[in-house]
Amino acid sequence: MFYLIFGFLFLLATLFAHKIDTKNKLVTLGTRVICGTIAVILISSVSFVLIGENETGHFHKIYGGKNLEDGAIIATQGEKGPQADILTPGFHFRPLLRIIYKVSKEQVFIVPENKYGFLIAKDGMPMRPDQTYADAFNPNELRGMIYDARYFLEHNGQKGPQTTVLTPGTHRLNKFLWDVKLGDVTEIPEGFVAVIKSNVWSRVDFGNLKTEKPENISLIKIDEFTGRDLKVPLVPVGAIGIWEKALNQGKYYINEHAYKVILFNIKANTWEYKGGYKRRYIDLVIDDKGIITQKEWETNVPIPENAADPAIEVKVEGWPIPLELRALVQVSPDNAPYVVAAVGGLQEVEDNILTPIIRSVVRNVTGGTIHVPDENSPGKLINRPTRVLDLMINRDVLEQNIEDLIRPESLKAGVDIKEIRFGDPAIPPELLLAWQREQLAQQLKKAYTQEKIAQDERITAEKAKATADQQSKLVESEIEVKRSEQIAIAKENEGLGEKNKLTLITQAQKEQSEILGQDRVVELRKYELLLTTLVNYFDKHPEVLTEALSNAHKFVPERIFTISSENNGLTSAAGILGDFLSSNQEKQKKNNTEKK
Repeated sequence: MFYLIFGFLFLLATLFAHKIDTKNKLVTLGTRVICGTIAVILISSVSFVLIGENETGHFHKIYGGKNLEDGAIIATQGEKGPQADILTPGFHFRPLLRIIYKVSKEQVFIVPENKYGFLIAKDGMPMRPDQTYADAFNPNELRGMIYDARYFLEHNGQKGPQTTVLTPGTHRLNKFLWDVKLGDVTEIPEGFVAVIKSNVWSRVDFGNLKTEKPENISLIKIDEFTGRDLKVPLVPVGAIGIWEKALNQGKYYINEHAYKVILFNIKANTWEYKGGYKRRYIDLVIDDKGIITQKEWETNVPIPENAADPAIEVKVEGWPIPLELRALVQVSPDNAPYVVAAVGGLQEVEDNILTPIIRSVVRNVTGGTIHVPDENSPGKLINRPTRVLDLMINRDVLEQNIEDLIRPESLKAGVDIKEIRFGDPAIPPELLLAWQREQLAQQLKKAYTQEKIAQDERITAEKAKATADQQSKLVESEIEVKRSEQIAIAKENEGLGEKNKLTLITQAQKEQSEILGQDRVVELRKYELLLTTLVNYFDKHPEVLTEALSNAHKFVPERIFTISSENNGLTSAAGILGDFLSSNQEKQKKNNTEKK
């Protein structure tokens, strides 16, 4: 304002300078030029504005124009107050701009990545009574409705929270019109869908959900969900309420104020019914003598943190048995809105609907009858009451029976039970004792048989090894045995020959004695034996014979032998020869002594 006053003063000075009484026209002209220049500079200084690159110029009209209508905040027809127009970056000139308007520079609004901008309009048409959020902008008008306040106000833009949001990026907004709050992007991970609860009746453009503003917003009829018993308030996409279709996996800029996003797990989930009971055991112990003894003990089975519920206690043949089981369940994307609308979520389905159904069906099946092969008639199927050991032996039949009964019930709640599998049933150990002892005895019998076979094989192997180690001696022994057998045969043959010889000699002597007489034959035999003895002696001692022959000349009778008629010639000859040999031996001994 100061610049404007001085500018007008200098402008007046320029206009009336010629009336000053001066004789010098050049002075008058110079004064007018200087005053005019100063006036232009002073007035121009309040007539332009420079807007920076990341700034937006906002007008607030102070002078001129009429007042805004009641309830209006932004002027569109030159009224005083905040203006609908804004200044973009650069140099802007308007006469007396900074006098008529209060110009403010505002920073552009930046929406970071993975965020969205929630818009709140300060001016516009009031919302209808049935609205909590303004109608979404038409895509063809989106730019004008957000960035041009005049367009927004002239095209029935609604005051208050908006359904349309700002996506990440830089936005040059009229802050007289908009307030912006940041929100997080909606990310639907793998294995999930998003069930949308809408607070607005509007057109939709979310990934696989695209539709214009629906005309018919009546609730979906219950009978459209075949096989489902629960009543659900589902609505078409775009209407207010829980939409009949779910939003698929992805990243979306969803106005979390206008839409409530409920993430729903559509992966196969495992519900375990486990723990919460005492389990008893009877251990069988075998000592070195093969005697089986029993030892009883028990333990508490706790409920795991992630278990759906404790183990189900069933009664079979009057025995209470804690039965652990696992249920594999899944909700299809098409059923997710139904489950959310009817129950609230998978946890609520588990706690309020399916767990009671599972417990009831399991107890009914295990306490009822079972269709299994007849033990007494192979190939024949019979229905009989369920036995305790069926929980182990025929568990597949029981599991299938439970699945057949429970699947239709679960589908009524929009949940598909894929399978039911038993865990390890806590059968009373007394019922298993006889079976276990029989099995153990059979195993011991097999073990003892195998041990005996192993021992026999070991003995055979050791024997073979020892035989191999003594092989050379065994060969020698076999050779000796065969040699002794041959020697025995030879001696037997030699004896037989000697026997035959003696037999022949005896026979010859007998015949000889018959001819010569027995005495003569005896004497003849003696002579033969003497000659044989001499021959053998000389054969072994040839030096004696040699010595005797070399001294033959010395044979001079030294003794006189008288032969009487009482003795025969053979006796005398034997005496002479014996004396000769005796004297010869004495001489030999004498010579040997002299040599020494």
